[in-house]
Amino acid sequence: MSAKDRHAFGVDFGGSGIKGAPVDHTTGEFSAERVRIETPGKATPDSVARVVEALLRTSGADEADPVGITIPGVVVRGVVRSAANIDKSWIGEDAAKLFGDRLGRTVALINDADAAGLAEARYGAAKDESGLVIVTTLGTGIGSALVYGGVLVPNSELGHLEIDGHDAESRAANSAREREDLSWEQWAERLTTYYQRVEKLFSPDLFVVGGGVSKHTDKFLPLLDIETEIVPAALRNTAGVVGAAIVAHEKSAD
Repeated sequence: MSAKDRHAFGVDFGGSGIKGAPVDHTTGEFSAERVRIETPGKATPDSVARVVEALLRTSGADEADPVGITIPGVVVRGVVRSAANIDKSWIGEDAAKLFGDRLGRTVALINDADAAGLAEARYGAAKDESGLVIVTTLGTGIGSALVYGGVLVPNSELGHLEIDGHDAESRAANSAREREDLSWEQWAERLTTYYQRVEKLFSPDLFVVGGGVSKHTDKFLPLLDIETEIVPAALRNTAGVVGAAIVAHEKSAD
């Protein structure tokens, strides 16, 4: 395998920044510095596509590298089907065609939480786990990824489970903790309710907790009253880029 064949370019579309880097899929590590550009104030499909184009140009990405892009919504065959935390104009957008036309190359798209889950399963906290892993990202909402035996089951959207009459993420996301000024103990009670419901539905072998708050897992994970082993994510803020690069490489290899 040549050095060029080992690389794919991953792009992580987030609420505040759009980040990208080439990734060596044999190691899951960046093979060059990550580039970041601010997310447009009104992050419509066209405005985001322009930023991604600029990011690739700024990074000096090899034209031969396949490109993967995360989307903060459900993605089905390249079409965005939901927009809980992004501009509603994304709903129904054929993002695969949009980015492909703008970048002049084939792209692979993946839900942002799915990207993080896939990265953790291949290179991070869930590496070599043969059973069912559920990766949750606790941030503005609750993202989720189901990985069984290393295979991703996409678009699980477990943050939108209804619990006690509420959308789960409206009560248990990190944004709820910040908005309501909850103590770690108060938040842990809500997280316990959430994870117990997910346990009852899926009986996972492992939970992995990602998102920015994962650097503070020592303050809340020990407080959770659940049966399943639960551990912090290992890749932290690189997971989205790495997961996007994984799907880009695999699509190019088909």
